Amino acid sequence: MKKTLLSLIFLYPVVLFAQSNNAPSTYDPHEIAITGYLQTQFQKAQSGGISSFSGGDFSKNSDSRFMIRRGRLKIDRADKYSSIVFQIDATQNGIQLMDAFIQLHQPDSKELLLTAGLFNRPFGHSIVYSSGYRDFPERARVFQTLMPRERDIGAMVTYHPSKIFNFLTAELAVINGSGYNARDYDSRKDIIGNLGFKFDSLANKKLHIGFGASIYEGWVRNDTESYYSSTGSGFRKNTGPDNVGYFGKREYYGGNLQLQYDNTFGRTIFKAEYLQGTQPGVAATASILGPVASTSFSAQPATDLYLRQFSGYYLWLTQQIAKSKFTALVSYDVYDPNREISESEIGIAGNNTSAGDIKFSTLGYGLTYLINSRFKLTLYNEHVVNDATKLPDYAADLKDDVFTTRLQYRW
Repeated sequence: MKKTLLSLIFLYPVVLFAQSNNAPSTYDPHEIAITGYLQTQFQKAQSGGISSFSGGDFSKNSDSRFMIRRGRLKIDRADKYSSIVFQIDATQNGIQLMDAFIQLHQPDSKELLLTAGLFNRPFGHSIVYSSGYRDFPERARVFQTLMPRERDIGAMVTYHPSKIFNFLTAELAVINGSGYNARDYDSRKDIIGNLGFKFDSLANKKLHIGFGASIYEGWVRNDTESYYSSTGSGFRKNTGPDNVGYFGKREYYGGNLQLQYDNTFGRTIFKAEYLQGTQPGVAATASILGPVASTSFSAQPATDLYLRQFSGYYLWLTQQIAKSKFTALVSYDVYDPNREISESEIGIAGNNTSAGDIKFSTLGYGLTYLINSRFKLTLYNEHVVNDATKLPDYAADLKDDVFTTRLQYRW
């Protein structure tokens, strides 16, 4: 495991170019500061009632909707020794707690931070990068599946030298593993390790480079007498009374890269992130849709666990147009919940596969217009593709594209 992590650190280019969710608005001592942003949008889907990672599933008989995607209100305070952050999300679905953490540090240095409470998991780049600053409407499907809503409850140590090695950020977190709104449902805790490197103002201050590697080590408890392990061509059922309380390994390895070049045509930004590992899930059923079957759990799974070898990545490219207020967006992301089997094998009798094993890819493209420093318009289309399987409901590509028109105001 250590050799694998070291190779990822050096071979795969999590450092943010800008805003991190795991920080107050400023570390300069201040009384209460209130910031936030509102995202309101209209969406048109290719079909009614589709399962979607673009703001959630559509209602059964609807292929269009107005919605408040995010309504964030962040309150923070900082003094000589500590800071506190409290953030809520208010939408048409109600009010939810998003962040609630305390950070401790030395009075004359922010090199070493201790964070405790509810915070973003320090894995990769896009998880901790604020949705209020991200050009693309949503995070990639792989991250929405493995780390839904991004947060968890626990404690984290962050080390960022201020002098010789100021290009380095190292983070280590211990969390419940059950997500931001759930109580831990077993006795084990999950561990996240993250290393990031950032080099700014290269090539006459035109080039900025960031890269990093992350590791996630966790567990999911099985509550039945059976669980399914991969055979390479399907799943094998393992049955026995000792399997009640068996812990399936939840293990992710990831690497990321960010490049920014300020050229004569306008700013160009390229971001990429890849991860793979083991994800405990369940089988898709009439009540558990395929994309949900491999989603990380916020409560004890009631059915047999399926241990899947997954992979996923995204490629994001943004190009400012002639140094104007317009920016073109292009993205491509893939999530394969079971990289050991092809789609043509899914649904074959006897191999115990289900819709939870289907790979999806998404091509996104669009445009943003920065009306002013606080107000932004985004037009964005997502073309979602899945290959044909032997399953009746997935015999061809689903009609599940989504077009989004979004207005955002940030203060």
